[in-house]
Amino acid sequence: MPEGPEVEAAGTFAGDADAFGRLWTPHRMAYIKGEGKPAHDEAGDDCPFCAAPGRSDEDGLVVARGEHVYAVLNLYPYNSGHLMTVPYRHVSMYYELDDAETLELGTFTQTAMRVIGEVMGPHGFNLGINQGPVAGAGIAAHLHQHVVPRWGGDTNFMPIVGRTRVLPQLLSDARIQLAEAWSGS
Repeated sequence: MPEGPEVEAAGTFAGDADAFGRLWTPHRMAYIKGEGKPAHDEAGDDCPFCAAPGRSDEDGLVVARGEHVYAVLNLYPYNSGHLMTVPYRHVSMYYELDDAETLELGTFTQTAMRVIGEVMGPHGFNLGINQGPVAGAGIAAHLHQHVVPRWGGDTNFMPIVGRTRVLPQLLSDARIQLAEAWSGS
């Protein structure tokens, strides 16, 4: 198991000491640099949302599979249990979905909320589809809807000051819990 984050006192740094400690999260650099992000907008293995369903559930972080849509944990979650409902078909805009895909996306979102509610007991949810890079879509070429569980007080100083999220559960553990609950729903 990899070591956890290390907090260092400011006096140990080269340069002028300040009053801040440092929580190092080097694993976040892959996300910041866009590693693994497709270099083009085409469907295929370069698109993580096209590739995930071809992997095992464990390797792809897939929680559930439907006929037109699947549910997958976010690799860079906002909170524990943050998952996405994703159509298998590589489309970028919501209006490009056909009726069956639209219905199943909605049904999967409802089920995701219910399952996360049963397993993790959040106080609320954020749901969102970011359409286009200017709207915040990290991978704009493949539509995906975020289902983010929220708890009272889950926003603290870490994301604001430290640009760091503190997540209390490993993705693999969350995937197992949610997948087991989903199959029983």
